[in-house]
Amino acid sequence: MTDPNKNFRELPVIPLRGVSVFPNNVIHFDIGREKSIKALEEAMITEQTIFLVTQKDAEVDLPTPDDYYWIGTVAEIKQMLKMPGDIVRVLVEGVCRSEIREIIQESPYLRCSIEEMPDIISEEGEVKLKALTRTLVDTFEEYISMEGKIPQEVLASVDTIENPADMADAIISHMNVKTDVKQEVLECFDVVERVEKVIKILNDEIEILKIENDINKKVRGQINKNQKEYYLREQLRAIQEELGQDENVDEEVEEYLKKLKALKLPKKTHEKVETEIKRLYKIQISSAEGGVIRTYADWIVSLPWNKSTKDSLDLDKAEAILNEDHYGMEKVKERILEYLSVRQLSKDLKGPILCLVGPPGVGKTSIAKSVARAMNRKFARMSLGGVRDEAEIRGHRRTYIGSMPGRIISAIRDAESSNPVFLFDEIDKIGADYKGDPASALLEVLDPEQNKEFTDHFLEVPFDLSKVMFITTANTTDTIPRPLLDRMEVIEISSYTEEEKVQIAQRYLVPKKQKENGLTPEQIKFSESAIRDIINYYTRESGVRNLEREISNVCRKAARKIVQKKDGNINVTSKNLTGYLGRHRFLYDKIGEAPEIGMATGLAWTRVGGETLSIETTVMDGTGKLVLTGKLGDVMQESAKAGISYIRAMAEDLGVEGTFYKDKDIHIHIPEGAIPKDGPSAGITMCTSVISALTKTPVRNDLAMTGEITLRGKVLAVGGIKEKVLAAHRAGITKILLPKENERDIDDIPNNVRKKLEFVFMEDMSQVLKEALVKE
Repeated sequence: MTDPNKNFRELPVIPLRGVSVFPNNVIHFDIGREKSIKALEEAMITEQTIFLVTQKDAEVDLPTPDDYYWIGTVAEIKQMLKMPGDIVRVLVEGVCRSEIREIIQESPYLRCSIEEMPDIISEEGEVKLKALTRTLVDTFEEYISMEGKIPQEVLASVDTIENPADMADAIISHMNVKTDVKQEVLECFDVVERVEKVIKILNDEIEILKIENDINKKVRGQINKNQKEYYLREQLRAIQEELGQDENVDEEVEEYLKKLKALKLPKKTHEKVETEIKRLYKIQISSAEGGVIRTYADWIVSLPWNKSTKDSLDLDKAEAILNEDHYGMEKVKERILEYLSVRQLSKDLKGPILCLVGPPGVGKTSIAKSVARAMNRKFARMSLGGVRDEAEIRGHRRTYIGSMPGRIISAIRDAESSNPVFLFDEIDKIGADYKGDPASALLEVLDPEQNKEFTDHFLEVPFDLSKVMFITTANTTDTIPRPLLDRMEVIEISSYTEEEKVQIAQRYLVPKKQKENGLTPEQIKFSESAIRDIINYYTRESGVRNLEREISNVCRKAARKIVQKKDGNINVTSKNLTGYLGRHRFLYDKIGEAPEIGMATGLAWTRVGGETLSIETTVMDGTGKLVLTGKLGDVMQESAKAGISYIRAMAEDLGVEGTFYKDKDIHIHIPEGAIPKDGPSAGITMCTSVISALTKTPVRNDLAMTGEITLRGKVLAVGGIKEKVLAAHRAGITKILLPKENERDIDDIPNNVRKKLEFVFMEDMSQVLKEALVKE
């Protein structure tokens, strides 16, 4: 039993979750626990008074005496309403502070002996309270104005409270603070201490509200009001800015550093990259610079710094692969096999830099892929045609958003190897403008002494390209800058001969097109004569691209016939070829039936192979004019004039009238006048044609010639001998006159062609005339 001389009472007790009740505070709450409902029912039966305490942890469903505070508030029950789901809503009004002195029972409901705790005010405190009360009201008014969620009527009602103790209780009950903070105020029995504590809490909350308002102002100044998602992101960023860091960045940086350590980079490179990555600690996660650094780190850790493929050094296997993929191209194959041979003897050999020069369609690009396969290396390719920006080679500097490494580093990353076969296609078509000169940037890439430390502008650290085997392709070396050409080993790839094209068609193109068009070798067959006719009469090229198209054209038409049941198996021959491809598109010159005066056969080189030139000369009475027709270029016109000067100087020895240049007009014409022609190769041919016309001496019809002439009659060397000889052979020529200096080029001519021709090597014009003119 309790002492009747003290303010002790026995009351049912309800522990509340997340709710604090103060004296003179009217509040409603819901209860659902069985013990709490029974305590409420007991209180309604007796005095309609109950003791309310607050749980320390709102998550505890069955609180023990250690789970709730022992100081609480005696409250008078004003109303009780049963809700769905066994929930009871209660409206109470706080009466006074009290403290549990003894727990009387815990079942079926909690009942305790409590002691009322009156407010304490000292004589000195009464004077101080007047000043504190004024400060309390002013501070609460500032809090309401900044918080924005408490109605102004609350301030008016608080202002009418005369008792400072009740005013402090009323203010703290309206504040949105944690229950443990409110409990501290509830446990303050000294009124002065209670008011000071509430003022301190108010000031703390005001400072927090100020920071929140600053954050909101920063966010609102940077975004559009309608961008809700962006607003939330910026608000988060501003909060992180106030905190000074982002927890996710730590994990991200650690992951980057872990990958960086695994790369085992050189010390200087490692330190440089590590410094860049650690800058993420100081940069906001959503900032533009942070994105650039992340992109940089991603590129660094994804590059194959120390990852490479092992070269296949089996020469027989490599040679078999090269021969399997390509017919001919002996110089390229020989150079690759030499490199593999040296690699077996020297492990530190730097990658060669080869430049394959030849006309379109001869297999320059495809042989590079075969080289990679033969060496067991990855293949990377970059087309330089039309490239004008230096950044395509060296990359963009990290000074703006969206900067990226150059295409060399990108291709190396995609190849996932530090020693791929790297093809620079169309290096002769590289350009330059105000953005820089890519050709100059390539000087570093293609220099074995420099590319060991190639530095991309984006990476800003050296990357070793010395293990890369660079192959470049070009149609001509004329447009390649000299310093760049000097760094490459040039391998000339000439036009395919007719025999080579036949072999390529039979071995590669016909099987390929049969498969592509769903045909079997039994369903369609090409005779050798049909392939030769396609080469000679339906294509005119140095490579085999058009040949491949025409074979595909035949296969498609054959497939249609087979599907329509018109034919079971098809044999394509020279006799039925026109039924598939139509009339002949090209005709080659054939030798004349008999020697003619003023008609000489020359040889010329074109991008699609060699051709014969029928040069006609007519001499007429006139005033010494020289007429040149057939769309001749400057060099060819100069060769004609040089030949005329030689004839004038040697007129007596040649049996020509000495005054022919005064009283004769000479007209030199080369047929197919719509086609431009140029070069020095026809010098001796035009001179022979003019001498034949002036002396009325026929020129052999089975003979062709090529060579440049000087004013003294010397015969100088020219290029394209292989292509010219093949053109002569195709036209039915049996004897060819060549400059003495071109005798070394005979080895390039296929043996089967060489055996059918007679070669005579000339040093001066008198020898040419001796062989070419038909003497009576």
